[in-house]
Amino acid sequence: MLENPTINKENVKIKRALVSVFDKTGLVELGHSLEGLGIEILSTGGSAKTLRDSGVSVTDVSDYTKFPEIMDGRVKTINPLVEGGILGLRDKHNKDAEDNNIKWIDLVVCNLYPFSETINRDDCDLAMALENVDIGGPTMIRSAAKNVGWVTVVVDPSDYPVLAKDLSNDNSIRYETREMFSAKAFGHTAQYDVIIHNYMKGTPLSDEFSLTYEKHSEMRYGENPHQAAAAYKISGDSSNSVLNAKIYQGKKLSYNNIMDADAAFSCLKEFEETACVIVKHANPCGVSKGENMLEVYKQAFNADSLSAFGGVIAMNKQCDELVAEEISKVFVEIVLAPSFTKEALEIFSTKKNLRVLEVGNIKPREKLLEVRNVVGGIIVQETDTSVIQKQDLKTVTTAKPSDSEVETMLFGWKVLKHIKSNGILIVKNNTTVGVGAGQVSRVDSVDIAMKKSGKNIQGSILCSDAFFPFRDSIDKISNSGIKAVLQPGGSVRDDEVIEACNEHGIAMVFTGQRCFKH
Repeated sequence: MLENPTINKENVKIKRALVSVFDKTGLVELGHSLEGLGIEILSTGGSAKTLRDSGVSVTDVSDYTKFPEIMDGRVKTINPLVEGGILGLRDKHNKDAEDNNIKWIDLVVCNLYPFSETINRDDCDLAMALENVDIGGPTMIRSAAKNVGWVTVVVDPSDYPVLAKDLSNDNSIRYETREMFSAKAFGHTAQYDVIIHNYMKGTPLSDEFSLTYEKHSEMRYGENPHQAAAAYKISGDSSNSVLNAKIYQGKKLSYNNIMDADAAFSCLKEFEETACVIVKHANPCGVSKGENMLEVYKQAFNADSLSAFGGVIAMNKQCDELVAEEISKVFVEIVLAPSFTKEALEIFSTKKNLRVLEVGNIKPREKLLEVRNVVGGIIVQETDTSVIQKQDLKTVTTAKPSDSEVETMLFGWKVLKHIKSNGILIVKNNTTVGVGAGQVSRVDSVDIAMKKSGKNIQGSILCSDAFFPFRDSIDKISNSGIKAVLQPGGSVRDDEVIEACNEHGIAMVFTGQRCFKH
């Protein structure tokens, strides 16, 4: 270990490069460019073959080290002649290099096989996963990134033009460029190791919790214009999602657009039946299920047409011409569906700012991990994939709900899971009619939901995401036309609340399960 180390910040001339990449984008062009500048190229395996086949002169690493690739390719670049050539300090280690016939390697171009592709294979087991863990590649990358004063490391093919621009100045690389590439290289290996760690650790909530993402897109700003923002996606993830959606048209997605679209998409995953979800400010404002997509959309929209203005419309079945014509009559930010007919896309094309997102087949929610930032750290929880079924319900009042009312209760519970607490939802005939979301008092949420419901409140059902701590909410709905209440139960005043329902002739059903969404 050096005492009082320093970093060379002068330009460094490139005389020798080591090239070993999985992603061969731009490799041939890079090889010809380096050769044209008189830079010697060392290489291995597929990279060497690709370069040779294109007419680029290459020296095999094994020819340089005089040591063959052995153990099925497990050992090929981990060699003092390679690592010494990368790690050596040109102002301190020249004698060591001369004594050991080590040649300086000034440029390392290397990127790693995406481990995520291996573990996402259906036939992947632990043995296959471990076999695809790269050892030599990360070692070369980290060595070069560490020796930033003398060595340039490039892990991203999109940076080849930046490299070429610097090299045009007497084959030299500026320190600022080396430093930028070095930081990116450490990020590349860190991401690689995190993916392996998360695969190997066995339990989702382990003692060490690591995250890694890759940039999806830049955004104009975050929730507000004074906040910088970008979207990142899970490395190697190809699942159907908002971030992986095919975008046919419209303006670039904003921070709030993605939040709202994801909220709609998540709620939509609750339904196998034909369903439509309309979201405004991260809360569902209209949800309906049925048999015909056009009718389902109309019901969802009319549930709260005022709030639906400028919202996100999401459906779990193909969007056809009839639905597109209806949607195009109003202003919305985003339309999301598994697919669109050609005719539907033609209709939407007249709305230039409308974003049209195709997300593919919409599958049920999976038990993944949800992560939120708090000051000084993060909090993590499992996705709420719970399902309430008819047999889970317990009627606790004299009045009993009908079979159709129970069906609507189960529908309401699926939607309620996606409404910010305190959440109150009023539903009727498998359609939302009033949403009270995000209030600090449950009775305030009841007030809002009732107001939103209007005349549709007659014969409806009220769903609450948590128990009623007092009977005041029940007394408030007593003359409204609400026929039944669905709630978790569990309050010390359950008896008082049940008594209020019995007094007013309202059926009450317990789920035994809360569905808070903060």
